[in-house]
Amino acid sequence: MTEPVNRTILLFDIEQFGKRDDVEQAFLRRLLYDVADQTLAAAGVSETVRLRADRGDSVMELIEAQVPVPAVLKTLLTDTPALLHNKNRLISNSAQMRLRIVLSTGYVAVDELNGWVGSDLNHACRLLDAAPLRDALRGRQDHSVLCVSDGVYQGVVRHGPLGVRPEEFHRITVEAKEGPTVAWLHGDAVTAATTPSYEDTTPKGVSPGVQHNTTHIGRDQYGGNSHVQGDVHYRFGRGDGR
Repeated sequence: MTEPVNRTILLFDIEQFGKRDDVEQAFLRRLLYDVADQTLAAAGVSETVRLRADRGDSVMELIEAQVPVPAVLKTLLTDTPALLHNKNRLISNSAQMRLRIVLSTGYVAVDELNGWVGSDLNHACRLLDAAPLRDALRGRQDHSVLCVSDGVYQGVVRHGPLGVRPEEFHRITVEAKEGPTVAWLHGDAVTAATTPSYEDTTPKGVSPGVQHNTTHIGRDQYGGNSHVQGDVHYRFGRGDGR
C-alpha cells in the first residue's frame, strides 16, 4: 500500500437513484459524469491531477493538493447549480437529477489494486449520507445541496474568499459511531424532527420546518447505496479510476 497523501475529496451522490428503472439509472449516470467533469473543468482541474472512483449512484474524486480549494468551492457554488439547472430544464421531471455534494480534505492512501483507504475519506462519506444533508435537499426546490467539512470551513469558507459568503453556511452536527461530527451546510438546514425520512408517510401538503441554528441529529445515519459502517477499505476495479 502507498503512503497516505493529502487530497481534496469531492463527492457527488444522486438523490433517490434506487427508485429509478434501469433506463433512467443509465441516463442519470451519464448525466452525473457530465456534471462532475464540467464542474472540475470550470474549476481548472485537469484530468492529470484527479482520480475518480465510480460507486454506481455516485462518484468520488480525489484532487491533488496543488489545486486551490477555493477554486473548487466557488465552482460548486456557482457553476454546478447552473449546470444542473440547464440540463434538468431539457428533460422531464421524472428523469431530472438532484445531487448531494460534499467537499472535504484529508489523507487518503491508494493501494496497488486501486483501493482507497483513509479515515478522512470515511468521514466525507458519512457526511454525504447524513440526515441533515438528505433532509435539506428534500426540503428545497434546488437541484443540489452542498456540505463542506469543518476543515474546509475553518480553512477556506470563514475567511470569505471572493465568491464565497460565510454567512450562507449553516453549522450542523451529526452523531456518528465515533462521536459527534461537525460540518457546514450551504443554505438552511431542515430538522429531522420535522422532515420525514424515506420510510415515513407524512401527508402531502405538510411543509417541513426550517431552523437557523445548529442542527443536531441524535442517531447514526447510514443508508442507501453509499453505506459506510466502521473503518472501510474502498476497493474498486482498475477500470473505475481515472
